[in-house]
Amino acid sequence: MPRAQPGRMGSTSRQLCDEMMSVPNAQAGRFQGLPQPQRFWAILAVGMALTMGVTDQSIANVVLPTIAADLGIDPANSIWIVNAYQVAILVSLLPLAALGEIIGYSRIYLGGLALFTVASLACALSTSFEMLIMARVLQGLGSSGVMAVNMAIVRFIYPKDQIGRGIGLNATIIAVSFAAGPTIASLILSVATWPWLFAVNIPLGLATLAVGAWALPASPRAGHSFDIVSAVLTVIIFGLWITVIDTIGHGASATYIVPEIIVMLSAGYLLFRQQISAVSPLFPVDLMRIPMFALSIGTSINSFIAQMLALVSLPFFLQGNLGYTAVQTGLLMTPWPLATALLAPISGRLSDRYPVGLLATAGLLVFAAGLATLALTPAGAGPADIAWRMALAGAGFGLYQSPNNRTIIFSASRARSGAASGMQSVARMLGQSMGAVLTAFLFGVMPQNQATIVAPALGIFFSVLAAFISAVRLTSLARAQPGRDF
Repeated sequence: MPRAQPGRMGSTSRQLCDEMMSVPNAQAGRFQGLPQPQRFWAILAVGMALTMGVTDQSIANVVLPTIAADLGIDPANSIWIVNAYQVAILVSLLPLAALGEIIGYSRIYLGGLALFTVASLACALSTSFEMLIMARVLQGLGSSGVMAVNMAIVRFIYPKDQIGRGIGLNATIIAVSFAAGPTIASLILSVATWPWLFAVNIPLGLATLAVGAWALPASPRAGHSFDIVSAVLTVIIFGLWITVIDTIGHGASATYIVPEIIVMLSAGYLLFRQQISAVSPLFPVDLMRIPMFALSIGTSINSFIAQMLALVSLPFFLQGNLGYTAVQTGLLMTPWPLATALLAPISGRLSDRYPVGLLATAGLLVFAAGLATLALTPAGAGPADIAWRMALAGAGFGLYQSPNNRTIIFSASRARSGAASGMQSVARMLGQSMGAVLTAFLFGVMPQNQATIVAPALGIFFSVLAAFISAVRLTSLARAQPGRDF
């Protein structure tokens, strides 16, 4: 395949796309991604967009008390500054991924980034709680546009034999951004007010848009129309999912919870009936029939349940059980994301050469061992004793994550890259939400000092379950051919 040369905005991407669609699958399998220097700028655009979205998610938790006091709202209600963002992301991931298959992944990516940038300005200018919530919803929708098709775009940026390192780089960016969020928030608040936490996204967003408009690759477009009915049902299902776990976490009675569950299950049944015969279903039931894909999604959900059980409970353990301050707790937890950031690109490169079932299973077992050491942390443990346990858990998660994400993308054909990318993000958020509500449940039914030990111990169960599901991919049951339609 001839290598296109960078030219005017988008010309290289369109040429590559036309070349790919004009050759048989065997030739398309040798697709070499974007040429340099366009590949570098595309990677930079993807990295900048991910950094903004993940950092914005982590800094919001830090400034909730400050925003609540400034806007004069109840601290209990301030949590919706975080929830509004997360709900908007979850309900729109699959619809936006499906739309990306129809109109092009880069358009959804850039459109989402533009909306995120404008919404950041709205957040910075908010003078009331209601205005801020609406701006956060728009910001979440914009971030969803980036997350929904991120992995699909990576598949078009890198050559086939480098996809693993590309996915590993994404995992590193996410881990570092998540870890740096609280520090960035503290630095900004030391010299400015909370609106500047959102205002900094504006110049970064504009710069990323300029780079991405030229560098991001084009992609083949599906010929089917957008399924509006399925999109609405998806929004109802995931919107109610967040509502149900929130009401359960707050100890609401069955009078409120049961009707929500009935409506959610009814919408799920209607969606299944709607999607089962669709050629390119919005909810990827076609991909869930692929053993490697389904097993990888199951692995992802359970691993993120385990991760959230630990990450939500550990601050309470370090402060309540061991007596560390909030600042010390943040520093003590830093080895976790740093170890993940270190291992993710290494495991990504290894995933280009070794079976995912082997790498991911080994990583999850190391992750489980790390959680076990944390659950058994003795009273009076010093910083070094805590740090190596955090690093062990983070290293295991980093070793597992990149190969698993690579398999989710490679189990789908190129034409269904958007659906696979969206489902990967949905699996992560479902696992995180389930882990959070399980932690809240434990804190509600037992004393805090016991719950902080039981939560990571329960995380061991889910991480071992994830390792078992992952190991099944080494058997003949899941002998798929990842990348067969690369």
